[in-house]
Amino acid sequence: MRLRFKATHVVLAMLCVMYFITYIDRVNIGTAASEIQKELHLSNTQLGFVFSAFAYPYLLFQVFGGWVGDHFGPRKTLFWCGLIWALSTIGTGFVTTLPMLFVARFALGFGEGATFPTATRAMQYWTPSSSRGFAQGITHAFSRLGNSVTPPLVAVLMAWLTWRGSFVVLGVVSLIWGVVWVSYFRNEPRDHRHITEDELATLPPRPTGVKPPVPWGPLLSRMWPVTLTYFCYGWGLWLYLNWLPLFFKNSFGLDLKHSALFSSGVFFAGVIGDSIGGVISDALLKRTGSVRFARLSVVVTGFVGALASLLPILFVHDMTVVALSLSAGFFFSELMIGPMWSVPMDIAPRYSGTASGIMNMGSAGAAIASPLVAGLVIDVTGNWYLPFIMLIGVLLVGAVSAFMMHPELPFTENEVRMPTGQPATAA
Repeated sequence: MRLRFKATHVVLAMLCVMYFITYIDRVNIGTAASEIQKELHLSNTQLGFVFSAFAYPYLLFQVFGGWVGDHFGPRKTLFWCGLIWALSTIGTGFVTTLPMLFVARFALGFGEGATFPTATRAMQYWTPSSSRGFAQGITHAFSRLGNSVTPPLVAVLMAWLTWRGSFVVLGVVSLIWGVVWVSYFRNEPRDHRHITEDELATLPPRPTGVKPPVPWGPLLSRMWPVTLTYFCYGWGLWLYLNWLPLFFKNSFGLDLKHSALFSSGVFFAGVIGDSIGGVISDALLKRTGSVRFARLSVVVTGFVGALASLLPILFVHDMTVVALSLSAGFFFSELMIGPMWSVPMDIAPRYSGTASGIMNMGSAGAAIASPLVAGLVIDVTGNWYLPFIMLIGVLLVGAVSAFMMHPELPFTENEVRMPTGQPATAA
């Protein structure tokens, strides 16, 4: 008897692979940074500028990219995004100057800008409502798995093919994913030849009629607390992703191989956090029936746990203690990914791509500021611990702002003003 995989499971698996690949292509530069810095003669501030290059178009294309995913569908949008980020990754292997490196990383951000909002759009109709936390948690767990394997993977590729060859190989892998995605995925689950009626019965119903234009004003007023909260999360994420390998190398005098292994261990803690955070949120939703409690309890626990985990580095600079503290901090930070990415679907199911793009602007903004601030602080003070100490304050702000989110209140057409300027009446 031939083994058949459910189409919904295959789609989720393909999105997991996409998250895995995109994060490898984002953070590979962190491992290769020491060689790139030496070859191109870059200061830490210049390196921080390169790290942030990804985030400028990534920020701009969060909302626009989410709109593109909503308008054109995830099938074509993710294919073209994959093509762009693959070519930019390959192109990174051929740069010879700081401006060229900046442009290559800028193009990567352009290609990846619409990916996560569009993936959320795909999950909106390919995932049962009761499994949203799990779907968001498992896909982001694969992104953190990408973080975890990247340092040793890139270190091996660099030893074999130089840092330039490593970028070319990783870019080719991204091209392959794009071809497979556009060949298999369909925007409408019902149009997929392998989906069953039993699977369709578990999926959320599609809205009927002509979709109205995005109600930007009301949607932004509902999403800004989510964006602020995600900015605070993103500040720590991009600090870890960009600077962690160099932190271990420069703070403890480790070589590339050992700094990669320590970084990999810290990032693997995030894989566990991503995996269970969404599951816990879904379980709390099922047990209590409260969307607000299910989402906020995990998010606030993540912020407070991450903050508390980093406190030991204020007093102890032993390598083992520091590595364990950073690992625990990353674990708690990643607990909140599943519930956070469920919130846009909870608040605005009909505009989930756009809403998730608005939220992810927070992380994109942090991706610009966090690496730049860290590089500048390190150059000015020579203290590699200070950026992580500053993170403690940002996490505290995130824990407070989380209480301003209201995922329990779905965005309805009652909040949208009609063309006459009058509020719509309740159904």
